[in-house]
Amino acid sequence: MNTSLPIIADVQSSLDTRNIAIDKVGIKDIKHPVRVKDRSSEHEQHTVANFNMYVELPHHFKGTHMSRFVEVLNEHEYEITVQSFKQMLTEMLHRLEAPSGHIEMAFSYFVIKSAPVSEVKSLLDYQVTFIGEINGHEEPTITVKVVVPVTSLCPCSKEISDYGAHNQRSHVTVTAKINGFLWIEDIIDIVEKEASCELYGLLKRPDEKYVTELAYDNPKFVEDMVRDVALKLNENDQVTAYIVESENFESIHNHSAFALIQRDKQV
Repeated sequence: MNTSLPIIADVQSSLDTRNIAIDKVGIKDIKHPVRVKDRSSEHEQHTVANFNMYVELPHHFKGTHMSRFVEVLNEHEYEITVQSFKQMLTEMLHRLEAPSGHIEMAFSYFVIKSAPVSEVKSLLDYQVTFIGEINGHEEPTITVKVVVPVTSLCPCSKEISDYGAHNQRSHVTVTAKINGFLWIEDIIDIVEKEASCELYGLLKRPDEKYVTELAYDNPKFVEDMVRDVALKLNENDQVTAYIVESENFESIHNHSAFALIQRDKQV
């Protein structure tokens, strides 16, 4: 009895004659459980991440092996650090026999925060993305993107009004290329300290009074937000390049105010 497996054609590896390379090909929006270390306890935070995984496809290959992306993800340790993320990039490049690769991992990250007066504790969520790129035998590069929700109060409104000033919730997004190790909370701290006021998941009445008055005493234009955060990123040696964006969801307009600064500190 012949028990050998039948030979199945590998169509993806067949020759393509159109002579056009593909910059990125792979899988998009695949969910996978991960564990991410947090600064407060130096333990692991369990979450679910959305992965995008791509490689460069040379012009002579018809297609890539999509199943190998999933294999790399499933065979890798669930705990994600900057170092393990680099290892995943290297492994993907090897398994797909590709000249370059790109992985994005987006997830919700939670921080326990204490209200400023009552000190009642609650969770606040932040949107975080790890972006990794590798080219040939070069060292992989890692970029961390964090969306930090904060409060901003308009300096102009405060100046021209007899009483009060309009404020709004803002999203400050920092995309930082890092050299070495940097906690997610380190980026969050930089942003929250430069806002009119930070946000909390739960506030009692004394806390509401405190954050309202703090924002009033610390007005910020959208331009102020990005400049002040950029100054702190310039001082941080772990950050080699960055983009800082601020979008203010205006409370008296049906549009947002926006500002962006992009810098490469190595140039």
